[in-house]
Amino acid sequence: VVCDRVIEDGKLEAVAKEIVSLGRRALTVQVDITSEGDIENLVRRTVDEFGRIDILVNNAGVAFYYPVLETPLKQWELVLKVNLTGAFLCSKAVLPKMIEQRSGSIINISSLAANERNGGLVPTGVAYGAAKAGLDRFTWGLAAEVGQYNIAVNAIKPVKVVDTEGMRFWMADADKSQWQTPDKMVKCAVFLAAQDAQGITGTVATDDELCAWHGLK
Repeated sequence: VVCDRVIEDGKLEAVAKEIVSLGRRALTVQVDITSEGDIENLVRRTVDEFGRIDILVNNAGVAFYYPVLETPLKQWELVLKVNLTGAFLCSKAVLPKMIEQRSGSIINISSLAANERNGGLVPTGVAYGAAKAGLDRFTWGLAAEVGQYNIAVNAIKPVKVVDTEGMRFWMADADKSQWQTPDKMVKCAVFLAAQDAQGITGTVATDDELCAWHGLK
């Protein structure tokens, strides 16, 4: 199941077609990650189509770089809503089905911005870093709450800038020679997707750490 706030540009459908070309089924849903109603509709349509929910990847993100003194409240709130509240709403929405199944894996995409005490690799601003720090704490806390239902909750942080369409738009003039493809993050996400509470849970780690700790090649 793939979702996005915008579907008119055809990119979501292109992803779905690629999934189908690999012999899988795909469902596309337009979702505003800050809307509880949209997320409830996403979960309802997913269960109607597939009957269960095994994996949730909280990957939505947005950042605006402003010094704190110049940060409008609207931008601050939007960054926290998308990066942190969105993960809360999606997790809360899928948990009833995962608890019923007594299995599931929730993967949060975090960032080194949660730990950086300077400008960092990418100037994403204090609001983004604060949201990702909150996401790390949310990961630990939720893992402790749902472990009894055999549900794993983990977070991954890329060490290097990941070369995506969004990052190329955000940093159009940057030196991209040290950027990495999404492959390493995908490898880590696939590994964590297979976990339950009997395996790895409550971990907040970088892609480098996960690969080293678990021999991911």
